[in-house]
Amino acid sequence: MTLTASVQAFVLHFGEMGSRWGINRTVGQIYALLFLSPDPLNADQITETLGISRSNTSMGLKELQSWRLVRLQHLPGDRREYFSTPEDITEIAMTLVEERRKRELDPTLTLLRQTLMEEPADAAEEHAHDRMQQMCDLMELVSSWSHDLQKLSPAEVERLLKLGRAVPSLLKMKDKFSIVGSRSESRPDKAD
Repeated sequence: MTLTASVQAFVLHFGEMGSRWGINRTVGQIYALLFLSPDPLNADQITETLGISRSNTSMGLKELQSWRLVRLQHLPGDRREYFSTPEDITEIAMTLVEERRKRELDPTLTLLRQTLMEEPADAAEEHAHDRMQQMCDLMELVSSWSHDLQKLSPAEVERLLKLGRAVPSLLKMKDKFSIVGSRSESRPDKAD
């Protein structure tokens, strides 16, 4: 596979961004190549196209598989393994959200919950526990939101994301209706 200038620029940039996201530069490049490729690629094609070692390709593909970001498939009449990315970009994003939650949020929540079960030894530790409780509460909200988000279809996620700037207005409307609803509930029925 020969890379055009625009594809090469994207692949290189994705590698640089990958290192900022906590993945190896080569892994980012492999993913970008697979994402842009119209056909599934085997490890030899990836190695040759990116000019990287076969071992780097194998390790990168294993990491991408552990993140569930690439799919392994076999082509009829070919014993080699081929790799591709999901077609739906929203599915890819949702997989990333779920994997990051499992790898980063869940272990931190476990530590916070365990720590907060212990009795603070002094005022300084009590202050620390208060701060950890605030963090735990926020992280539990984010975790709950992430679980709820995973239940949505890609089309529903896209609709949710398109709400964008309208969300504050919707929240204000919800608050307004909540106030009106609570006022009407507090009035006695005249029919009695």
